[in-house]
Amino acid sequence: MRRLRGGAAVAVVLVCAVAGCTEQTAGTGSAGTGSAGQGPTGTAGGGAALAAAESLPVKGRAPRTGYDRDRFGSPWADTDSNDCGTRDDILKRDLDEVRFTDGTCKVSYGVLESDPYSGKEVVYRRGASKVDIDHVVALSDAWQKGAKYWDAGKRIALANDPLNLLAVDASTNRSKGDGDTATWLPPNKAYRCPYVAAQVAVKKKYGLWVTAAEKTAMEKVLAGCPGQRLPTGGNPTNAPERFHAD
Repeated sequence: MRRLRGGAAVAVVLVCAVAGCTEQTAGTGSAGTGSAGQGPTGTAGGGAALAAAESLPVKGRAPRTGYDRDRFGSPWADTDSNDCGTRDDILKRDLDEVRFTDGTCKVSYGVLESDPYSGKEVVYRRGASKVDIDHVVALSDAWQKGAKYWDAGKRIALANDPLNLLAVDASTNRSKGDGDTATWLPPNKAYRCPYVAAQVAVKKKYGLWVTAAEKTAMEKVLAGCPGQRLPTGGNPTNAPERFHAD
């Protein structure tokens, strides 16, 4: 897989769904304005991320009362029915040099050549992993900005949507918690535009709101990369009826 490095004027990127990849050429502008090789599938037109951020509804953060990870279903449910759990789907999508324990589902080894959050190389080994699968929009953050009012099917969909998932360095990810753009950004400044664009894309797709501080922070980041595209794709916003959540 060819990964995009910040600063390239024109780059060839792999636009990958879980089921496969297509190749396209995208202008990336200055450092930090392009997309990384990891992450959600497809993009909307140039500049769409900033316009989408400006369109997000603004409300106050609701109380965290009632939040529990179980409200979003069993972790890594196979909602796309490809006989692999969501975690392994994302590892296969985002890692290089992938090896499997058996077949082509359970990832036993891989290399995150340039972790989007830290910029460093991280090796994944099953059972002793230094790689997390991050919810770009944290589930607790989503709960406080609309998800507490959804039915279980929509919450399960959000938790397993490739648009909202990214393989990242575990130690860097732990500093994020349930932070939004106003409270946490990746230390790797070259990835901040794609990261914020991904948060905008997820919140717009699922109808989540943002706080005033969050929206201001999103617009500030994206104003520095006005050509940043909006990620698209992922799974439907309702999981199949066979999945349930507490």
